[in-house]
Amino acid sequence: MAFRFFIIVCFINTGICFSQALDSIPSSNKIKDTILVQNVPVKNAEIQDNPVVNKVIEAEVDSTSINNLKDNEFAAQLDDKWYEELYSNNLFDTIYNSVQNLDYKSVDYPELPTDVLKARLKELDARTPFNVEYNPSLESVIKGYLKNRRNSIQKLITLSAFYFPMFERELDLYDIPLEVKYLAIVESALKPRAKSRVGATGIWQFMFSTGKMYGLDVSSYVDERSDPIKSTEAAAKYLARLYKIFGDWDLALAAYNSGPGNVSKAIRRSGGYQNYWNIRHNLPRETAGYLPAFLAHMYIFEYAEEHGFKKYKPELAYFETDTVRVKQMITLDQVSELTGTPIEKLQFLNPSYKLDIIPFVKDENYTLRLPIDVIGEFVNNEEQIYAYAKAEFDKREKPLPQFFNANDKVTYRVKSGDYLGKISRMYSVRVSDIKRWNGLRSNNLSIGQRLTIYPRKPVVNKPVSTKSTTKPKPIAGEVVTYIVQSGDSLWSISQKFPGVSIQNIKDWNGISGSKLKPGMKLKISKG
Repeated sequence: MAFRFFIIVCFINTGICFSQALDSIPSSNKIKDTILVQNVPVKNAEIQDNPVVNKVIEAEVDSTSINNLKDNEFAAQLDDKWYEELYSNNLFDTIYNSVQNLDYKSVDYPELPTDVLKARLKELDARTPFNVEYNPSLESVIKGYLKNRRNSIQKLITLSAFYFPMFERELDLYDIPLEVKYLAIVESALKPRAKSRVGATGIWQFMFSTGKMYGLDVSSYVDERSDPIKSTEAAAKYLARLYKIFGDWDLALAAYNSGPGNVSKAIRRSGGYQNYWNIRHNLPRETAGYLPAFLAHMYIFEYAEEHGFKKYKPELAYFETDTVRVKQMITLDQVSELTGTPIEKLQFLNPSYKLDIIPFVKDENYTLRLPIDVIGEFVNNEEQIYAYAKAEFDKREKPLPQFFNANDKVTYRVKSGDYLGKISRMYSVRVSDIKRWNGLRSNNLSIGQRLTIYPRKPVVNKPVSTKSTTKPKPIAGEVVTYIVQSGDSLWSISQKFPGVSIQNIKDWNGISGSKLKPGMKLKISKG
């Protein structure tokens, strides 16, 4: 991190890159295929001119039908492990403590003889501008990691398959040694939303002021320190500047961690030595362990297979994604509902949006990153997608000053037609927050179920339910009776009768939700 060093890890990370874990997660579906919205299968029966809106309408399934669905037990266990990685700081704690508490004591690890290590470090030293020379302290760190942190390192190797190609591209543009990619492991353990105790944020752990200095936007909605590409570009610029000052990559990394001033003071206190290992004892404690941790990870990653680590193919490679510039405010869960892309995958690809909301601000180029097979669907249906998003935002109740009570918790009772994405937008919180607050392991809800919610925006003390008449309204003109068929939706039925809207059908038949049953008789005006 710039000027201070703390590391955080974990992720959503493990999810995207562990191909085994994601085998149970459906990939983004084609518009005309069976889709999955909030874990609710919806069959697209009669798609006509407006497939996305059709998908949206059909997605509003009564939650009683959800409760009849059964998940695959093994796949659910994999999902639980994935979510645990997503919201856990265990990997950060492991790495942070390993750097803070390096003692350089001899480690018994016969699987790596000293002579073999010396030979490999010599080969590595010839391939990189960093000083990868053997010394007993570095041997201690490498063997300690191999002996005590194998599980953590395997997770990081798996995550790196997604992030490293993107890092290498940005580093190469600024003539930064490609091995600097390993710095991101020491800084944040490849967690885009990593945040240290002093506020350093993102994969490259920028402080607020340093991030601003290098063009990273931070606002209530956006933190570009968490954007993997933009923050990597900023880190490359900063490191290039530090190398120009110190003329040595080891010292440049030390300065990136603790600030140039601390490095220059360590040089003075050591009597003018300029080799990192000779001034290390005069550096701050975290920086003293910083370069050894960096070099140790470099060695282990470069010789991963020799030490029995597996290099899994990522479920989603960086080059298999693309971006689209947003044209109005939209949320990630709305995108998830409309495209069938799991919300966790969208969060992984768009970590810089703090509330999972992509704002639209004049003169700002905020983009949405999607799997490449979803981009076409999104662009082709932009008008309907944005119309749906706007309608959802317009439904939000406007807060009244006399009812401001933003710090209190709210108990919400699930109604017919509710799903987690809908409730999360109502209170400006994440689906993952609702699940965590209520100990939910799936997205399934039951009518009448009570949810504890801590809203981010001012709300009235008691949620106001959406009122809908159950008394049919009079129908003008010629009336016909339509018998609902298997696979019908309100949208598909409305398309059979020109000039008839979904709301017309609901009003004429006293329907409050969107659930239809085969054999149901609907009255419809032909006029």
